[in-house]
Amino acid sequence: METIRLVQLIHPQQGRRVALVNEPHLMLLDKKFNSAYFLVLAAFEKELSFGDLVRSAVTDEALDYGAIYHGETLWKLLSPLDHPTNPYACLVSGTGLTHRSSALNRQSMHIKEPEGLTDSMKIYRWGLEGGKPETGQVGTQPEWFYKGSGAILRAHGQSLRIPSYADDGGEEAEIAGLYIIDRQGTPIRVGFCNGNEFSDHVMEKKNYLYLAPSKLRQCAIGPELAVGIPFSTLAGRVKIRRNGDEIWQHDIMSGEHYMAHSLANLEHHHFKYDAHRIPGQVHVHFFGADAFSFGNQLYLEHGDSCEVSWEQLGRPLINPVHHDLGEEELVRVTPIVL
Repeated sequence: METIRLVQLIHPQQGRRVALVNEPHLMLLDKKFNSAYFLVLAAFEKELSFGDLVRSAVTDEALDYGAIYHGETLWKLLSPLDHPTNPYACLVSGTGLTHRSSALNRQSMHIKEPEGLTDSMKIYRWGLEGGKPETGQVGTQPEWFYKGSGAILRAHGQSLRIPSYADDGGEEAEIAGLYIIDRQGTPIRVGFCNGNEFSDHVMEKKNYLYLAPSKLRQCAIGPELAVGIPFSTLAGRVKIRRNGDEIWQHDIMSGEHYMAHSLANLEHHHFKYDAHRIPGQVHVHFFGADAFSFGNQLYLEHGDSCEVSWEQLGRPLINPVHHDLGEEELVRVTPIVL
């Protein structure tokens, strides 16, 4: 099966560009396609093969991918898909309890009795029983959570912030699905990318009803958008470094073979809501974690580095952790004056 890997770039003088990954180079696309968003919509509106459109748009301008990846040039990597003019037209969300390891971690956080099953484990088991329905059928509804708008997305190399009001911040190495809603309200699956969903596990551990606010954190995707990758079996690795030394790593597996739900079932239960099919919207959806360092009692510190790498999804996604110091500041609301 043919696959294509793209990145989005920005330059202080040249602005935004899209480039085709051709290791060790990035081949810039025609300037008229200055975002992956418009490139995808152009292919659908003109009823063109996406691969043919990309190949016809590739120029002979080659950039050194390594220098850009390591932050050594004025070119900077962006998230591989975003809404280029309105970050608030991008919805970032996720599906939890899709992998056995994450369900067991959640179970250990909240279990009261050694032989008891938490609500989290019950939902995971419901997925095992009904999350992969026959083609054309609706399966079991998964856990779903909201993370924020496109304003929370961070690219490769950018810091992931632990705010002063947070109890913690921890990596969650996942695969993210990237989507655009076309003018008729139909979801288009553009492709997949490396993702670090990043959330507050200490807050969540206090009470599972704190799951919703524990997810309202920055997250990172990229650096590459992989188009045409099968979502059956994907192997990867997650690493944590501190002061340059690797202090934790774990092999990870994902894709339908390792999940309680089929991709079609997860997509149905996300896009069945009318509010999730607004023409022009971008959606970034995380499909769940197989392992995370918090499960091994590791707490991330300021300056730590998180690395997420999935085979077939291009170069690793690396992000440093920035921990805000100081006390939480009260946010005051100004009432209207009559």
